[in-house]
Amino acid sequence: MQNWVEHALWWHVYPLGFTGAESRACDRSGVVHRLGHVTAWLDYAVDLGASGLLLGPIFASSTHGYDTVDHFGIDQRLGDDTDFDALIEAAHSRGLRVILDGVFNHVGREFPAFQRVIAEGPAAPEAAWFRLSWPTTPRPGAEPDYATFEGHRQLVALNHDEPAVADYVARVMSYWLRRGADGWRLDAAYAVPRRFWANVLSGVRADYPDAYLFGEVIHGDYAGFVRETGVDAVTQYELWKAIWSALNDRNFFELGWALDRHNSWLDAFVPLTFVGNHDVTRIASQLADERHLPHALVILLTCGGTPSIYSGDEQAFRGVKEHRAGGDDAIRPAFPASPADLAPFGWPIFRLHQDLIGMRRRHPWLHKARTRALDLGNTHFIYEASHEGHRLVVALNLEDSPVTRSIPYICVVVAGHAICDQARPLQPQITLSPHGWAILTDKTYRE
Repeated sequence: MQNWVEHALWWHVYPLGFTGAESRACDRSGVVHRLGHVTAWLDYAVDLGASGLLLGPIFASSTHGYDTVDHFGIDQRLGDDTDFDALIEAAHSRGLRVILDGVFNHVGREFPAFQRVIAEGPAAPEAAWFRLSWPTTPRPGAEPDYATFEGHRQLVALNHDEPAVADYVARVMSYWLRRGADGWRLDAAYAVPRRFWANVLSGVRADYPDAYLFGEVIHGDYAGFVRETGVDAVTQYELWKAIWSALNDRNFFELGWALDRHNSWLDAFVPLTFVGNHDVTRIASQLADERHLPHALVILLTCGGTPSIYSGDEQAFRGVKEHRAGGDDAIRPAFPASPADLAPFGWPIFRLHQDLIGMRRRHPWLHKARTRALDLGNTHFIYEASHEGHRLVVALNLEDSPVTRSIPYICVVVAGHAICDQARPLQPQITLSPHGWAILTDKTYRE
């Protein structure tokens, strides 16, 4: 693991939505220089406490960015190479790393190589790039059947057994790392054969050993995927689901179980953790009780992992993902010209993010922290986060009434609110208010 990643915390931006770009590339005429809109928000990301910018797709595509048509070109709805260079320079000058989103499982139907195959038939030079089934009795203009990504006909699956495809992906990754990117998010990494990633990433790492490479993996054998592919990390969807589900169901046993699994993965790698991203209902909408939004954030920022904050979540943006055409629009809105134009109601949540991110930055050991349940019930959870002699205790209450518990030696509130009764110094009592939370440590604590 690269040393810089131990201090990384990402602000995740979906550029096409963030900048208010057209839904379809064909609705645009010429280059529109919108990446500067992202640049204008970098100081805001720094104020939040982020150390890096996790960008969604910026490469030429037909619609939402995940139907790529040119991996070497910036989407003209966002700008051009000059805009990209300016964004990289502006981010790096502020100490922000930049991660790009690479869609290498599939391409859009307008991808030039696929269009040549349709036009020229089985003899086309790139025919082996795709998994095709040609008609038994070909006729002029007949289109082959082809493998897709999860049944979406606009997303044409690549043939990852074809060496030319591996060479192409490696060239794309290396090209943008050479241009200043600091790493890659590998979209739909779970759909790609692990041997393909192992082959491609070993070559990329030889030239760019400090690049951070993580894969989108929804469920399954996380540790095995990391081991067999060579990625640094995968997306921790199990913990994401357990956080909001445990809070909604008032069932902290689910979270306790998920944290135990999370501990086991930390023995092998440090996952990419989150409570929101561009593909899921926003956490402020996902939670049944808005009083538990701080609890979700506290859990995220006291667990081992490399955290990512989806832009807008830090302002308690609402948005529900719907499984239909255009169903992602509500979770991928345009941002105003500047932070000053944001609605006032979101700023208390922003300041909470700042406080908790600041706490995490002061305790960088949390990157690899393991958790251990100290007192677990359906509606209350007290757990210890620790690593190499460092220790914090997190106390969460979902009840409509106060909760009082004894925690040996723990009596200093680091964040949140709790009443500490030290009548018995070795066994102080901690009282949480209804729906309250606190992060605590012992009396020897110093900032």
